[in-house]
Amino acid sequence: MLLSLTLFLQTSVQLGTHILFGILGGILCEKAGQTNLGIEGMMLLGAVAGFATALATSNPVLAMIVAGIAGALGSLIYAFITITLRGNQIVTGLVLTIFGEGVANFIGKSLSGKALPENIAAFFAPKSIPLLNKIPVIGPMFFSQSVYVYLSLVLAVLMFLYLKYTRAGLSLRAVGENPAAADASGINVSLVKYLHVVAGGFFCGLGGAFLSVVFVPRWQDNITAGAGWIAVALVIFCTWDPLKAIFAAYAFGALRGIGFKFQSATIPFFGKRIGMNAQLLDMLPYIATIVVLVIITLRKKKEYQAPASLGSSYFREAR
Repeated sequence: MLLSLTLFLQTSVQLGTHILFGILGGILCEKAGQTNLGIEGMMLLGAVAGFATALATSNPVLAMIVAGIAGALGSLIYAFITITLRGNQIVTGLVLTIFGEGVANFIGKSLSGKALPENIAAFFAPKSIPLLNKIPVIGPMFFSQSVYVYLSLVLAVLMFLYLKYTRAGLSLRAVGENPAAADASGINVSLVKYLHVVAGGFFCGLGGAFLSVVFVPRWQDNITAGAGWIAVALVIFCTWDPLKAIFAAYAFGALRGIGFKFQSATIPFFGKRIGMNAQLLDMLPYIATIVVLVIITLRKKKEYQAPASLGSSYFREAR
């Protein structure tokens, strides 16, 4: 029983890792006052770029870097339209998602059915941290994972410290709350927005590559399966807090894990055994996300509120 629970939690972390990258990218964008609904598109760009690079070069580190750059380039397009041209953020994000899906499907046609080199799988194989991996239950859950999982956790902690304790993090929060006041205090609002939107895209690209290079690892169309949209919702659920994002991502991963574990199971019902509907189990994480969003929306505490300027374009001359 304990072994089964341990394996389930370990798998839940893996199922939530790409979501965590997406949430972190979304937090950076929204802390800058930018509503970016293009997370799904950026994840797909990162997924196809990372897979293609790993296949062509057999270099796992280069594959991660290229995947991040692909996501960053997608977010740069979004940033130019919404920050420089002051275009509608919602529409631009949706267009970015469609663009990412189109590019990924187009490039992916030539990648289907191809296997990654063995050294890629070896590099990303789970690696245990001595002593820590011996802790009951949570040891294998957190300390017997791929280097990719460790990277996501480190980035989440570093982002929390960055937002809370650094001058640059304070500038970012100031821009998200009141860009006019931040501008008046000498902060380059456009630069802050550009840097953090592009960095957010880099994180999303890394999340997409985790799926295609580590978790699957092969190319398939729509490999993210709506993970970017879940990340958009979970940014609100974790109230723009990178540490809460870890819990949110792994909770989603656990719900996905339930679907995988019990999709072929049966339950006793008045002397008969009834099969579990796989489609209903797959719906669990999405239903849970909707319920959580409703609850969070109903709570009016200040710490649960979005950055004040979220979704609004800033025009300096309008001050």
